[in-house]
Amino acid sequence: MSIRSEVENRTMTLLVGGEIDHHQVKSLMPEVERRIDLHLPNTLIVDLSGVTFMDSSGVALLLRAWRRMQELEGRMNVTQVPPQAARILRAAGLEQMMQIEPQKGARDESL
Repeated sequence: MSIRSEVENRTMTLLVGGEIDHHQVKSLMPEVERRIDLHLPNTLIVDLSGVTFMDSSGVALLLRAWRRMQELEGRMNVTQVPPQAARILRAAGLEQMMQIEPQKGARDESL
C-alpha cells in the first residue's frame, strides 16, 4: 500500500494505492490524519485509482478523514473509485456524506 499527497493552495489530494484492509489501515490512518493536520486543507480529495482491494477498514479510514475535514469546516471528495471499492462504499452509504466519483473508464455502478 502506498500514499502520496499533493497540496495546491488549500486543496490536498491523497493518492492511495494497493490494498486497503485492516492490516494496512493501522498505519495509514495516523498518516492521513498527520497530513491533514500539517496542511489544514479546506478541500480533501482522496484518489483511489491505485487501490486494488478495499474492505470495510477503508470505510473507517474515509469516515475518519471526513470527520476531521468536518472539524476544519472543509469538504471531502473521493475520486477514481474502482468498482470493487465502489460496492463497499455504496453498501456503507458514504455517498450520502461525501461526493464519490467512479473510476474513469469503469462500468457505471450507480454511485
